[in-house]
Amino acid sequence: MSRVLCAVAFLVLATAPPAHAIDQSKGHPGYCRDGTGVTVVVDFQQLGGTTIVRCNPQTTRGTGLDALKGAGFQIAGVQRWGEAFICRVENRPSATEELPVKGRDRYREMCVDTPPAAAYWSYWHAGNNCGWEYSQWGVKNRDFSAGGFEGWSFSLNAGADTNPQPRIAPVRPGTEGGGCNAKEEPPPVSNDLNEKQPVQGRQPGEQQRQQTEDTSAPQPGSPTSAALPPPKPRPSASARPSAPNPADNVKFTGGEDAEDVTVAIQRQSGASDYAPWVAGAGVLALGAGAFFVGRRRKRAQES
Repeated sequence: MSRVLCAVAFLVLATAPPAHAIDQSKGHPGYCRDGTGVTVVVDFQQLGGTTIVRCNPQTTRGTGLDALKGAGFQIAGVQRWGEAFICRVENRPSATEELPVKGRDRYREMCVDTPPAAAYWSYWHAGNNCGWEYSQWGVKNRDFSAGGFEGWSFSLNAGADTNPQPRIAPVRPGTEGGGCNAKEEPPPVSNDLNEKQPVQGRQPGEQQRQQTEDTSAPQPGSPTSAALPPPKPRPSASARPSAPNPADNVKFTGGEDAEDVTVAIQRQSGASDYAPWVAGAGVLALGAGAFFVGRRRKRAQES
């Protein structure tokens, strides 16, 4: 009977409603206020929902992963590579929602291996007042730029040349019209760890390829799902694109009121917010009924 009660308790915990997604104890909403820290932009694009801008005020050296988590975003990696390849941001895309991926009917992202090239989080970065650049390095093996921007934009049914950049200009308020102050980034130190870690937008272990090279076929020895487009060539510091006009920004929030996507999906599907609790109560009722039935039978046998 103790096993039954433990199982019931587990089911109740598993079906409890999720909390709000943003971790309010980390970072703060909106842009960073000065040249320290890093501003993180998450653009859900065709997934729908809000675009979120938050600041990680970290003043010490940190990676792109540090920037994302330090700003309070909840993330999930893939089982194969862990957080070296970001699969979900704020639980999007969740395992319960179907994505309209071309050629893959009713596709759902399970985050087991690298997501398909037609549905994944593309990774971007920019200096203040500079244009967005597609990252050539993985989230664990490139440092964020102090005072700069890190961007995550969901790419759906796009190619290497059409991955959508975040729709928030990488310009801190009050610095509009200033020149791009980014410096040429040194490449990460070459070691075995970097070779083993995947690049967000490139197959693990794949050599740098030119933009004109065919990227549709999977590489030998790698899973088909890992055939992501390669990063775009990085321009020199003097040739970097200018930042978009901030007046063209889409609406964004700091994520304070962003509810967990699971709740939103339940609402859209007509399921009640209290459905998990109702289900848990039902399981408890069944367990209690089985317990009392067992006791009655035992008493009857003893008498």
